[in-house]
Amino acid sequence: MKKEKVLVIDDEKGIRETLSLILGMENFEVEAVENAAGGLSRLDAGEAYDFIICDIRLPGMGGIEFLKEARARDVEAVIIMISAYGTMENSIEAIKAGAADYINKPINSEELILRMRMAGERQKLKSRNDYLERELGMAGDAGGIIYTSAGMAGVMELSLKASRFRTTVLITGESGTGKELVAKAIHAAGPRKAAPFVAVNCASIPETLIESELFGYARGAFTGAENARRGLIEEADGGTLFLDEIGELPMPLQPKLLRALQEGEIRRLGDTRIVKVDVRVIGATSRDLERDVADGKFRNDLYYRLNVFPVRIPPLRERKEDIPALVAHFISKYGRHVNRRVREAAPEVISELSSYDWPGNVRELENVVERAIILSDSEFITRIDKVADGSGPGAAIKDWIGRLSFNEARQEIERAYIERALAETGGNRTRAAKILGISRRSLLYKLKEREES
Repeated sequence: MKKEKVLVIDDEKGIRETLSLILGMENFEVEAVENAAGGLSRLDAGEAYDFIICDIRLPGMGGIEFLKEARARDVEAVIIMISAYGTMENSIEAIKAGAADYINKPINSEELILRMRMAGERQKLKSRNDYLERELGMAGDAGGIIYTSAGMAGVMELSLKASRFRTTVLITGESGTGKELVAKAIHAAGPRKAAPFVAVNCASIPETLIESELFGYARGAFTGAENARRGLIEEADGGTLFLDEIGELPMPLQPKLLRALQEGEIRRLGDTRIVKVDVRVIGATSRDLERDVADGKFRNDLYYRLNVFPVRIPPLRERKEDIPALVAHFISKYGRHVNRRVREAAPEVISELSSYDWPGNVRELENVVERAIILSDSEFITRIDKVADGSGPGAAIKDWIGRLSFNEARQEIERAYIERALAETGGNRTRAAKILGISRRSLLYKLKEREES
């Protein structure tokens, strides 16, 4: 097996010798130079390294300058900065310039090796993610799906495979995990991407209207139906129909949907004519449909027809390594939206966010970051206001006066109240709705409203 190569750059001979010894014992091939110019000379000579360990303070060109020069040369090595004068500002500057990690001296050998391995795995995963994003046809944040974790990379890989076929997909996952974003990714990467993507939230449409919304109706089908109307299934003809919260679809409608899936044909409400449709269906649910089938709440034939290609999105508590990237994305998004010049979250805030289990998943994290941006008075988020830990709106109201309008404050309180109920029920929306004193359908509608706002 080929040894991984490491370049050590440090002006202290003792540090160079110590790191060379430590890394050599771990089966790395090590080269060491005493300044940045020597390091750049090696890179310009065509030497390729898996890792570069570089001191921040160097004679002549400093470590940060070397880092920027190395990145300008498209060096693929994992670069780790080290310093005896570590400060938060230094670490932030190094990470922004392209460092994979930052370690303070004196260096603990076990910590160094562990962090090298972790950074190396992150680099490999990023390369894999970049490939998936290119294949899915979505540059940058993959159409809004922000991730660095292996769990979400697996979801994206499955999405890429599913996108190439007409196969029905069933996306499962807790509320707030981003099921619609994954459905859009599947559509955008497939041969139907130029055709419509029609999204329907089965929980937000009253039961008395959902049949006419999905299947359309003939003229005179009911009072007020003065003209015939196409349904959403026909609107999606040639493209993709996304049925969110498909577990909420009323039982009487399930056979009609099954026929549309199996035969590719529908019949409008009040009509006798059959309409042929070519629609790729993606369903999504946060319910346990297998249990619903066993309880007689969902047809087993429809379930098996939907579950041809299952994709499970892991909850945020199972992929906490995504949190830093998500926070950065939301800061960029809402910083512009609320006209705040917040640049990033302090490391201790990221640490606190990463220690929380997020029953409301990515949607809850997004709400917390948005509030933090509104309350921040500087370029850095230095505190957060999580509802589930007993802080929440009551502690923050005094900070809202003069910042938020009455309607904005009311929306914040409603949002916080819903998050608290979800947190106390572990994300169970049926129980949360009971606590809130509203129907489950009303709660799902409010959650969908927040997602779209």
